Amino acid sequence: MKKAIILARVSTEDQINEGLSIPAQLEKARLYAQKKGFEILSEYQFDESSLKDHRIKFNEVIEEIKKSNDIVLIVETIDRLQRSFKESVLLDDFRKQGKLEIHFLRENLVIHKDSNSSEIQRWDLGVFLAKSYVLQISDNVKRSIEHKLHNGEWPGKAPYGYINKPREDGRNWIYPESLQSKIVKQIFEWYSTKAYSIDLIRQELKDSFSLSFHKSKIDRIMNNPFYYGEMKYNEKIYPHKYTPIISRDLFSKVQEIKRQHNKKHFKYAGLPYLYRGIIRCSHCGCMFTPEKKKGKYVYYHCTEYFGKHKTSWIREEELTKKFAQIFKGLQIPKEIAEGIAKTLRESHQGKIEYHNSLLSDFQKENKKYEKRIENMYEDYLDGRITQNMYDKKYQEYRVKQEGINRKISNLKKSDHEYYITASYILSLANRAYDLFLSSEPMIKRQLLKLVLQNCEIENGSLRYNLNYPFSSIFDCVERSAWLLGRDSNPQPSG
Repeated sequence: MKKAIILARVSTEDQINEGLSIPAQLEKARLYAQKKGFEILSEYQFDESSLKDHRIKFNEVIEEIKKSNDIVLIVETIDRLQRSFKESVLLDDFRKQGKLEIHFLRENLVIHKDSNSSEIQRWDLGVFLAKSYVLQISDNVKRSIEHKLHNGEWPGKAPYGYINKPREDGRNWIYPESLQSKIVKQIFEWYSTKAYSIDLIRQELKDSFSLSFHKSKIDRIMNNPFYYGEMKYNEKIYPHKYTPIISRDLFSKVQEIKRQHNKKHFKYAGLPYLYRGIIRCSHCGCMFTPEKKKGKYVYYHCTEYFGKHKTSWIREEELTKKFAQIFKGLQIPKEIAEGIAKTLRESHQGKIEYHNSLLSDFQKENKKYEKRIENMYEDYLDGRITQNMYDKKYQEYRVKQEGINRKISNLKKSDHEYYITASYILSLANRAYDLFLSSEPMIKRQLLKLVLQNCEIENGSLRYNLNYPFSSIFDCVERSAWLLGRDSNPQPSG
């Protein structure tokens, strides 16, 4: 009695509706095996699409055939088994060795060692038609994807921060997800301050949102242009119609920080010294490096990499005092800070109204080009314009839209928005001194990176530049009687 393997497969809902469901295929194959007197050795049933490069269960069938002799493989139709001539070569080798017979039920075709040329040709023709069907599906999928991309629509699952759901007209659409979109925006804003490493962002996400993000996920988010209005597909960039979560400028700023970050060498990463890699020597430009003395105190001094010279040795505790005094010099009384913010908001109210009218004009212009693109695509489908003409005008209109969207993005960052934020910044400056002194070492380092740049030691004194907007706050303090007293050592150079 010959042993038989039954294979049943579907890859689309249509095939199920056409009577090719897996139970129907199995029942028909079992009756056929019983009628022929075959012993059923095993059954394989799966709804794995043969469009995939790796058909796992098909390979399992092949492995079982290799281990057996004189096997009968029962399949509903040729395209249930194979859709490429590469598979035909493998199966034909088994056939020629006498190890395999293939019984195609619907075609009433049996392929075996002694099959004549006519039977082999019928088999090859069935494979050819199946392959043509696969190519047609592939082309249809590509055309559908291309149409969506050119129409500003994403052809797959929405990235983190967005959600797929139908619009009122029934079309599938992508919307910002309430919480996730805030998380995405917060990640970009944290990193853009230069005060947050990816590790610190991971910790903040855990503390603030109870989320455990892998570093690679955070990196993917920060590299995805989808969040500001463009989608990347097969290394090409297309503008999309969905609501951006961040501005293009914020995205660009994050990319620039990442590029600068990747250029740095972290030879001493992980060592427990507060100010390693933050201070340089004003004489030669080398880094100040920490060194323990007597196993207890940490001193910082120039590495003198480019040659010996007289260098200052400063204890870590002394540096902490100097840095703390900088933050103390930024303090402004709360009522003064609130008054400044209020005055700034009121003085720019007229400019806000002007910006809003510009925003309306830009939005109308953007819709005009979007309509032109939609009409042009219809002309292309109907053959009224050529592919080259379509591509040329499409690129032209998208460039114009990109310029308009940049203007819109800049307008949305109006002075009104900025000066509301100003009150928060001023409030932060007011408590920065206490915050610095009470923080853990990692937070101290992040605060320094947020507020200071170009820190140097010159003859034992600390010199530095303040990052914006803290430089403006310091200038305001210097020009007023609000200064509560500063150590003579901190000397901002700009």
